[in-house]
Amino acid sequence: MAALGNSGAASSPMVVLAPKTKTKKKHFVQQKVKVFRASDPVLSVFMWGVNHSINDLNQVPVPVMLLPDDFKANTKIKVNNHLFNKENLPGHFKFKEYCPQVFRNLRERFGIEDLDYQVSLTRSPPMRSVEDQVEGLLLNSYDRTLVIKQISSEDVADMHGILSEYHQHIVKCHGSTLLPQFLGMYRVGVDSEETYLIVMRNMFSHRLVVHRKYDLKGSLVAREASDKERGKELPTYKDMDFRNDMQKVYVTDEQKEKVMEKLHKDVEFLVRLKIMDYSLLLGIHDVGRAERDDEEGEEVSNEDEAEAENGLAQAGSYGTSPEGIAGYMSSCKPLGPGEFDPYVDVYALGSCPGAPQREVYFMGLIDVLTQYDTKKKAAHAAKTVKHGAGAEISTVHPEQYAKRFRDFISNIFA
Repeated sequence: MAALGNSGAASSPMVVLAPKTKTKKKHFVQQKVKVFRASDPVLSVFMWGVNHSINDLNQVPVPVMLLPDDFKANTKIKVNNHLFNKENLPGHFKFKEYCPQVFRNLRERFGIEDLDYQVSLTRSPPMRSVEDQVEGLLLNSYDRTLVIKQISSEDVADMHGILSEYHQHIVKCHGSTLLPQFLGMYRVGVDSEETYLIVMRNMFSHRLVVHRKYDLKGSLVAREASDKERGKELPTYKDMDFRNDMQKVYVTDEQKEKVMEKLHKDVEFLVRLKIMDYSLLLGIHDVGRAERDDEEGEEVSNEDEAEAENGLAQAGSYGTSPEGIAGYMSSCKPLGPGEFDPYVDVYALGSCPGAPQREVYFMGLIDVLTQYDTKKKAAHAAKTVKHGAGAEISTVHPEQYAKRFRDFISNIFA
């Protein structure tokens, strides 16, 4: 993304709330709005919308309990600002937030304050991720703590289909999960085109560089990184690569037991919803390599470190700092090489004493919206014909997929 700026406070544009919104709202009050500018108009509207929705949500009392209607609710905003701040925002745009009360509750259960969420997404524009995909957007928030992913309208429908069960699962496991931490879902309308975006916690670290990355499904058929993939700055390797590299995850028995316990609960949840084709995303930070890079001056400072040096990140506590997570981190004791704050890097595990080399592992489940529908059944039949009934293909029945997946993941540990 190009370097971007933001305008100062100004009178808000004319905001028209959709008349049939299902979310109860207090009377809308005209207020000064800081309007942010990105080189991409969709991102400009996204930043404006998140800023507005969090401010608006703060005026609504937190419900004692979520009701069925909250899982169907949405808020819509239509803005016509022909002459207002035209250099920062399109002349006309729409912004829709899905299930605002549900995602507010999820953010709370995942330990993310609305203020931190707002600051991370709106203080500076999101940046294109190193792991960017060919189709659609995959962005990191400026402080690298959140991921913004473009999804399809079908994905939105699938998310609605599992949201109630997903919320119940998060409540039951007290937010301790390897599943993606879904934090918000939105629709942005610019020039008659609609873009759907979902926000999740970043599974990788906001400060530790990932040096190697694997996408593991437990299948060995066509599960090897292509030559094109290997040419990328941070290739995504697969199951066969993991096996051929003789890669292992070196953690204590207690850590492995905790990971497998989470994995078992999460996978059982996915089986109940007939979901399959998910992966374990494994990122590896090599502490020794990072130290060598640092000594040679090749380590690139991340955004929050640069801000601290410039005096922009003020000390504060996470959840109340005006600088969000970046401010929280700057107020803490400086972290040494390979160290991480488990409150922020919730998917991280450090290698155990006696491991061949010092590493930090990031492990989480991704691509959890694929249900075993007619297309998957057809793909399974086609692959069975091609590779034989005993082949370890990825497209199999959810129960079979889950068993094979768990067995494979249990063996990645040394």
